Amino acid sequence: MGRYFYSEVHIKSPWDQVLAAFWQRYPNPYSTHVLTEDVLYREVTPSNHLLSRKLLTKTNRLPGWAERIFPAHMARAVYVLEDSIVDMEANTLITKTWNLNHDTLMTVVERCMFEQDCSRPTWTKLSREAWISSSLYGLARPIQEFGLARFKSNQAKAMRGLEYALSRIQTEAPPHLLDDQGASSEKHKPLPTQAPPTSTQKPNQFV
Repeated sequence: MGRYFYSEVHIKSPWDQVLAAFWQRYPNPYSTHVLTEDVLYREVTPSNHLLSRKLLTKTNRLPGWAERIFPAHMARAVYVLEDSIVDMEANTLITKTWNLNHDTLMTVVERCMFEQDCSRPTWTKLSREAWISSSLYGLARPIQEFGLARFKSNQAKAMRGLEYALSRIQTEAPPHLLDDQGASSEKHKPLPTQAPPTSTQKPNQFV
């Protein structure tokens, strides 16, 4: 059936600053597993919505038990598409990300909503959802559990990275997030040379 994750974070910074930090969040010392970030497509619609599609390259370290099962030459990089919609009138940023390769082993779909906090206009509310699934017969459950644990770790790093980007664009002290999420570092081995997927076509739809 897969695993589902949901969280809410209230960021003590106004939405426009969080939006600026979102575009400047890489590189940062808390997301060293993110190797590259490339814009594939960008458009401002007639309704003044900014549509963007990015390609991210991330490390894909397997758990110890999986290292013994899967081939040593298996690619250790995962390519992730990130679609986003910015609505400057509603003060919302919606993102959707999903992996392009290793999707038989595991698929992770994430949806985030950044919006102005209704009760505190100088704060930003971030709602995050994720769906983790695997179609690998006989190993789906442990892979999904591993994927959920890794996702929780990576989203904590992502929040630290966003906080780091906010601190760089603000003159005051770095903002504090209401929920205490620990940061951790992840070392990775050099990746084998592999050409990333490319796309020059306009995406059919956005989130």
